[in-house]
This record gives sequence, C-alpha cells and structure tokens, in this order.
Amino acid sequence: MTQQNSPDTVKFLSPQFTQMGASATMAMTQMARDLRASGRDVISLSMGQSNFDTPAHICEAAAKAMAQGKTRYTAVDGIPELKAAISAKFKRDNNLDYKPSEINVSPGGKAVLFNALAVTVGAGDEVIIPSPCWVSYPDMVRLCGGRPVIVPCSPQQGFKITPSQLSDAITPATKWLMLNSPSNPTGAVYSADELRALASVLRNHPHVLVLCDDIYEHLVFDGAQFSTMAQIAPDLKPRVLTMNGVSKGYAMTGWRIGYAGGPEWLIKAMAKYMGQTTSNPSSISQWASLAALDGPQDFIKDWRADYQSRRDYVMGRIAQIDGLSCDVPPGAFYVFVDCKAHLKNKTDTQLALDILQDTGVASVAGSAFHMEGFLRLSYGVAQSELEAAFDRLEAYFN
Repeated sequence: MTQQNSPDTVKFLSPQFTQMGASATMAMTQMARDLRASGRDVISLSMGQSNFDTPAHICEAAAKAMAQGKTRYTAVDGIPELKAAISAKFKRDNNLDYKPSEINVSPGGKAVLFNALAVTVGAGDEVIIPSPCWVSYPDMVRLCGGRPVIVPCSPQQGFKITPSQLSDAITPATKWLMLNSPSNPTGAVYSADELRALASVLRNHPHVLVLCDDIYEHLVFDGAQFSTMAQIAPDLKPRVLTMNGVSKGYAMTGWRIGYAGGPEWLIKAMAKYMGQTTSNPSSISQWASLAALDGPQDFIKDWRADYQSRRDYVMGRIAQIDGLSCDVPPGAFYVFVDCKAHLKNKTDTQLALDILQDTGVASVAGSAFHMEGFLRLSYGVAQSELEAAFDRLEAYFN
C-alpha cells in the first residue's frame, strides 16, 4: 500500500473523494507519454483531441490581447464581448436565443458541467446518465454528493437511451438527465425525432433538468444535421443547460474554454460558485475564443470532411481484423470497437494494457465508459499515425 493510500492518510480524505476513480483516458494517455519518454515508439489513440493546430487567426487574437495588456482578472464567468459572441453563435447555429445574462463561460467544458452539478446536486439527488458515457460524468455527480443512475444503452439501440428507459429511470429524486451528442465514446448522435421522443417523457416530469453536452457539435458526418434539446423542444428550454466549447471544433483543447446557455437562475448560481472556486477563465483564452466564434468558420467544413475520411479508413481496417466489430459512428472522432471475442479470461482493461505493451498503441477500455467488452480508439490523429497504428493492431489480433 502506498503512503498516499495508507490508513493514516486516507482518514483525511473526504467521503466523496474516496469514491472517485481516476480518469481512465488521462491515465492511459499518461502511460503512453511515459513509455514514449522511455524510448518506446508509441502511437496514442487514447486522447480526445485533434491533431489540427489552432487556426492562425485565433492565435493572433491571443497575441494581440497580450500586447494590449488584457492579462488581468475579468468578470468571473466571462467577458461581455465573448458572452455576446456566444449568444450570436447559439442563434446562428442552433436557432436559440440566450441573453448575456443566460451565458456562462468556464475554464473548460468539464468545468461548465461540474459547476452546474455543484450548485444543484446534493445528497440523495439522482442524475440519469446513459452509458456508454464519458468517464467523468459519474464521478462528478459523486463528488457533488449525488448518485449517478447509469442506464445501459446497447449497440442495438445505437448506444442511445430510449423513451421507455428514460421513463423507467426517473424517480422523485431525479435532478438531471445528461445527454451527450455526438457521444464520447461511441460517436452516437441523437436525431431531432429521438430528442422529441425524449422530450415527451420529460414533459411529464417537470422536476428534471436536462444537461446537453454538445461539445462535438461540429463533428457530425454523412450530411446529417445536428440537433439539441432546447432547439427541438423550446418549451423545455427553461430547464435545459446547453453546454459547448471551443476545444473540439476549433482544436483548442489546451486553451480551456467551455461555455453554456441556460436559465438565468442557474447561470447566476454557477457564477457565484466560480467566485469561490476558479474565478474567471484565462483572459487570453477568452479573447482567442471570441476570435474563434466571430471569425471564419469555413475551415470547420474541411476538417469535418477530413475526420469523415479518417473514420471511413478506420472502419475499413477494423473489418480486416478477426474478432473485432464496430458500427459506423455518425459523429465525434472515436470508434467504439467490440473486442469481446478477444477477451477470453481477461478484462478489456487488461487487453488495452497488453496492446499498449506489445504494440505501442494506446487505447481506452470500454469499461472506463461503463460498458465492458469494447475499446475506444480516437482517429483525431494524423493519417500516417492511423495507418501505422492499425498495421500494428492487425498484426497483434490476427
């Protein structure tokens, strides 16, 4: 037992913290970094970020902000200029009207989610989370003292929660439904009709809030249209928080800017919470994000076509590997690969570790996303890395 986890030190940790697991995606990515530092040739398909560089005009806006001395504290939940740009973005892309007082800017999309949960979830509150789900959702709920209600959604239903499942999961203690579309880890996308069907259930339960994680909004393929709950069911908008950010669509993961539109009472509560925790997001990142949202958007279309091409390449390679299968993901930049045929007497976590040690290819086990028997592979890397990675995986499995 390590010193950090010894009985003498554990007694100082909060009950909420001791229930929390480490982020599996971060852990696998760090293992890949460590192996690479030791001299191994490692290809990481475990990280949820793009290989594209942040566009030049965004970086130039950051440099200009620094040159102009915009390096001090800002309003705790975002500068007025960025809030105005976010309001315009919601109107332009989603036909949603949010006033600046209904906009929150936080240091990352993860912070938006946690801030919203922190000010609304207490002991005994339940949060419905369709799985497979992003690794951080359940632990965020636990940290706030709530109980995550994990609803398994099979490949046969497109990894999406059905109206009947939602209805069965709601109790008087339910506080939130969390919807992530396009999804991490599966790339699943809720259609407008599917959102309408879920909205019909939610109308019968006015005590349930809806948290829509739309961070992969720009990565929807095959000509499909992106939809979000507040847009499809405007009558529910007063209890929907629509979260987004610049990290995935603009290749700005390191800039740490997430944002959301929601009811004013919730936005004010989140700002109050930030005032006692993080304070404002980076001032420079805010000005860069303003340039991202207000500037040219055509490159997003080109990037999306590139991602779709990579996805199609990856699907072709998976089809050539014995015992692996995967439905074509309609969004994000992940494939969620069924690897049960290769598990035998091991877990998917052990399989992912074996693959990393034997081939130098990093992936993330499906159990980290609350669905055993899968591997999540990111194709947000260069085409040459994808080709090399799948050459190794094909040799390993076949």
